[in-house]
Amino acid sequence: MDFHLEGFQDLELSTQILISEARKRDIEIEVLDRPSNVIRLSKGEKVELVQQATKTRLDSYITVLVMENKEVTKLVLAEHGLRVPEGRCFSSSKEALDSFEKFSSQDLVIKPLTTNFGTGVSFLKQPFSSSEYKEVVESTFQHDSRILVEHLVSGEEYRFLVIDYKVRGVTQRIPANVIGDGESSIGELVEVKNEDPRRGRNHNRPLEIIEIDEIVLSFLDAQDLSPDSVVELDKQVFLRGNSNVSTGGDSIDRTDDVHEAYLQVAEKAARAVESRVTGVDIMIDNIKDAPHFSNHAIIEMNFNPVLFMHDFPFKGKNREVGKAVLDALGF
Repeated sequence: MDFHLEGFQDLELSTQILISEARKRDIEIEVLDRPSNVIRLSKGEKVELVQQATKTRLDSYITVLVMENKEVTKLVLAEHGLRVPEGRCFSSSKEALDSFEKFSSQDLVIKPLTTNFGTGVSFLKQPFSSSEYKEVVESTFQHDSRILVEHLVSGEEYRFLVIDYKVRGVTQRIPANVIGDGESSIGELVEVKNEDPRRGRNHNRPLEIIEIDEIVLSFLDAQDLSPDSVVELDKQVFLRGNSNVSTGGDSIDRTDDVHEAYLQVAEKAARAVESRVTGVDIMIDNIKDAPHFSNHAIIEMNFNPVLFMHDFPFKGKNREVGKAVLDALGF
């Protein structure tokens, strides 16, 4: 399968998806800044500037700032009766460390306040010591001046792409992983998985290359594993705690599988922050069950959601979401 568009191969894949759809509508395309993926779309007197496929005039600057700030997002969503994780925002290591006793009895996710793509996100599973907590807190502060310490929500993570207040695609995001064959080491299994032509770097392909970095080594070590460990047949080994496609995760289309009430949850979240283009990340225990207060939580909202995970999932149907962006822009 060829994911690239002739003449635009250097652009990130979501931008190529939008350009491909624009061509079908006889929309004139100009690339104004290739490294930044800024394009101009024109048809008759109508002109729109777009960056990275989903940064458009449709959302105001304050809407973007709200979604960029995870604590403000949580406050707004909670005010609208939507479920979010319990936790606190801290401005210093001392503040966070002084609260150890409050958080020590539950699994935690600790993350920078404003980063994207899973940058700086760490997980602490019970039991963990005060020194382990301190190490993660101090490491997270290297990525931002403020951090969030939250109770880890159970379930699987799903991305709901909402455009013009309507869900256009639902993708389950699975952390980077390998499945054993009974003979190969984890490192060898990673090499084989990276040979998939759908994997590349910097969002130029639908999936990202899996890197065995310090985070992966630490995550494996916590499972008494290493890259040299041989995995038994059909056993799945996770390499990271976060499920971002940008760090080697897999994307599974679940648009036709999810209980329709979750579509309403995602659409309500988009309206709460007044965003016409957003990715709503929801942890869900079972997508077949109707949502209630204890079986799901919105963990994040994204102001620049990628299109490619919905058009070229690891498994599943192409949702052709570029059409919805152009429709929302009025083309």
